[in-house]
Amino acid sequence: MSTTSPSKDSLNTLSTLDAGGKTFHYYSLAKAAQSLGELDRLPFSLKVLLENLLRNEDDTTVDRSHIDAMVQWLEDRHSDTEIQYRPARVLMQDFTGVPGVVDLAAMREAVKIAGKDPALINPLSPVDLVIDHSVMVDKYGNPSAFKENVAIEMARNQERYEFLRWGQQAFDNFRVVPPGTGICHQVNLEYLGKTVWQKEVDGKTLAYPDTLVGTDSHTTMINGLGILGWGVGGIEAEAAMLGQPVSMLIPEVIGFRITGKLREGITATDLVLTVTEMLRKKGVVGKFVEFYGDGLKDMPVADRATIANMAPEYGATCGFFPVDDQTITYMRLTGRDDAQLALVEAYAKAQGLWREPGHEPVYTDTLELDMGDVEASLAGPKRPQDRVALKNMKSSFELLMETAEGPAEAPKAPKAKLESEGGQTAVGIENSYEHRASQQVEMNGETFRLDPGAVVIAAITSCTNTSNPSVMMAAGLIARKALAKGLKTKPWVKTSLAPGSKVVTDYLNVAGLQDDLDKLGFNLVGYGCTTCIGNSGPLPDPVEKAINEGDLTVASVLSGNRNFEGRVHPLVKTNWLASPPLVVAYALAGNVRVDLSKDPLGFDSDGNPVYLKDLWPSQQEIAEAVEKVKTGMFRKEYGEVFDGDETWQSIKVPESKVYEWSDQSTYIQHPPFFDGLGEEPDAIEDIRDANILALLGDSVTTDHISPAGSFKPDTPAGQYLQVNGVKPENFNSYGSRRGNHEVMMRGTFANVRIRNEMLDGVEGGFTRYIPSGEQMAIYDAAMKYQEQGTPLVVIAGKEYGTGSSRDWAAKGTRLLGVKAVVAESYERIHRSNLIGMGVMPLQFPEGMDRKRLKLTGEETITITGLSGEIRPGQRLGMTVTYKDGSTETCDLISRIDTANEAVYFRHGGILHYVVREMLKSV
Repeated sequence: MSTTSPSKDSLNTLSTLDAGGKTFHYYSLAKAAQSLGELDRLPFSLKVLLENLLRNEDDTTVDRSHIDAMVQWLEDRHSDTEIQYRPARVLMQDFTGVPGVVDLAAMREAVKIAGKDPALINPLSPVDLVIDHSVMVDKYGNPSAFKENVAIEMARNQERYEFLRWGQQAFDNFRVVPPGTGICHQVNLEYLGKTVWQKEVDGKTLAYPDTLVGTDSHTTMINGLGILGWGVGGIEAEAAMLGQPVSMLIPEVIGFRITGKLREGITATDLVLTVTEMLRKKGVVGKFVEFYGDGLKDMPVADRATIANMAPEYGATCGFFPVDDQTITYMRLTGRDDAQLALVEAYAKAQGLWREPGHEPVYTDTLELDMGDVEASLAGPKRPQDRVALKNMKSSFELLMETAEGPAEAPKAPKAKLESEGGQTAVGIENSYEHRASQQVEMNGETFRLDPGAVVIAAITSCTNTSNPSVMMAAGLIARKALAKGLKTKPWVKTSLAPGSKVVTDYLNVAGLQDDLDKLGFNLVGYGCTTCIGNSGPLPDPVEKAINEGDLTVASVLSGNRNFEGRVHPLVKTNWLASPPLVVAYALAGNVRVDLSKDPLGFDSDGNPVYLKDLWPSQQEIAEAVEKVKTGMFRKEYGEVFDGDETWQSIKVPESKVYEWSDQSTYIQHPPFFDGLGEEPDAIEDIRDANILALLGDSVTTDHISPAGSFKPDTPAGQYLQVNGVKPENFNSYGSRRGNHEVMMRGTFANVRIRNEMLDGVEGGFTRYIPSGEQMAIYDAAMKYQEQGTPLVVIAGKEYGTGSSRDWAAKGTRLLGVKAVVAESYERIHRSNLIGMGVMPLQFPEGMDRKRLKLTGEETITITGLSGEIRPGQRLGMTVTYKDGSTETCDLISRIDTANEAVYFRHGGILHYVVREMLKSV
């Protein structure tokens, strides 16, 4: 069946190629070059965008000027041209996917109310939703942990899963990978990704690059397989799957040359933390990063995917690796069929998308890394780009303690001390803070001392590393060697292993290493993101009590990609990203103040000190273990990937086009976004006499804004659920309740670590309600302002909206009544999401900020220039009226960057525009 109109193809580029015994049609870049000039030196990622324009040329959304702008990029190495990009498919995870499907269901409701067929609202592009964000580490450290956690997950999320099962049968082009299967990015890398896509169009089989957008920022992981993809807000992804192009400026492309090889004992995690640090310093927000150089020759796709995964952490839109022999090797290993491999190689070579030795495209700018210079590293305590060399971890934590809590009264920095196991304190440190903070803990018949820096969570978690067999095998080998020495993990450490796919379990079992990990407490807890997204579950009660009573600064060590404040666990103030083998090592040491570069992790059965170097496997040992990863494992685990277990299959749902909403549900509620939707949007008005809801500093992340993780009974969300009959033990997480706007709007700006500068020394989601001067929850204040009809604004510093592509950071902002955000700079996805929800993102001009304006939050704000035509990048005026009646004015820059974004904003949001356009079409 034809699913798209053929391109106008003004350059006559439609060609054919044969691969795997089949003939394919494709839009040839080589033929385009005959008219456009030499294209071979375009970055590979821009060649993918150029092919997209050639294939979708229609003189409406794509015309010859867009194609010419891609060619001009070679001269200018940057462009101000807006293009309309159409990805081949959309990837979702359940935290962002549930509200996406809720929006689709609400759009169907709106179409039904308008008297039209609800089936008008249907994905036009293939959508895969992988349920991976819901499993929590409730049970751990025992053989039944996985089974128990899955049972708890299914019980907790019954309503959500019923809803997704309904969506699976109600919408076309929509597939669901059931819970207990894997992390969406690893499933994408190992199974869903094709590198070259194909479909039937007007009786021809059309081949073109596999491209996607995803509702998770780490969608970029797929760039390691030569597939161009990046994270967008759930709102933008919904529009993409409904046929709307992704509006974007042709990006700058930063070339990252990689040379040399990693030294013995250095992992892909160490490499990615180094790359992240370098690129953050370089400044690549909103840009593509493309990797090139001779170092790629022997770099396996698993390592490439590790680097590509963390593109959001280094700030880039994506981190792209071109197709080459390593791509084919990985696709063959993971069970892609021979015909697909033949197509990938033939197509990539025909299109100039195949990396050849010595080939150097033209880049906007470049930087270089010799992998031989990489050293063992972690990152933390609260940002992924803050790399700390392993040898500096101890001093880094000590400095953190001194700056955060004042210098310790003990004379000097902690001295190394060797203790036998009987003392049950972390080996290798003398606690200079013992007088002030250490706590005695009794648990499971043991008594031990909990010190500052104690590792209370050690988690092998997240797509970044669990997709990489070399670091997973290394973790298992460390465990094996530790057991042979008689070592065990410290009793206060909550250990967990959450692989990204069942294949990891298969190869750890075949290598015999899962048994070794189990004996150290790293039992399988689930296949999902777990600790990396805040689903770390509760700490043991005695440990939580000790942390609270001693106000202890403790640590987590996790193999994830995110460690923002309040994300991993509310009581754990410092969180350190590390490779899986280092996670195991710190579980053995028990404290980040043990200097693993020279202090012992523990003592063997004879009382001799055991050092990290005694346990670390050689590259040869790791390579021999990795050889046990076989193609049959992938084919077995992905053979029935969409089926699910008996519990999933037994979920019964009505077969209806329109969802049957239930007022009793606390998980799924009909959102108010489309209430009263008229045929035409209301006129945009200036914002007058708005109050400031929150006055925020730099690097406010979507973790600070969007509800995530657990929440307490006394929060607005907790109070709402209790009023609706939900007991605190059944709250689940914010993420699991993203389908209920009542919960989510109450949790917006409610992060326990957010700091509103309107309040002195207060952490958490509070503000000052200006009419009365009283402190209250941000949600409660917003509702009072709404009752009075008072518009609201949020004022912030640099890098506003850093982090995950959380649509609720924008949805919640809108529902709280915020009309505009004024910040010094924005991260890409959140800026787009704000526009997608009809919230105006505004930027201070250079040299102006909240401090120069001496804002306290007591001022009122008027913003003018909105009532006229909304244009990209326009200047608007802001008048600040102070408490004493004096005023100050300044210009603001609209961060509506493209014409399409201006259209979406005029409609009150992108989905409102889509619904109106669909209603007009019938």
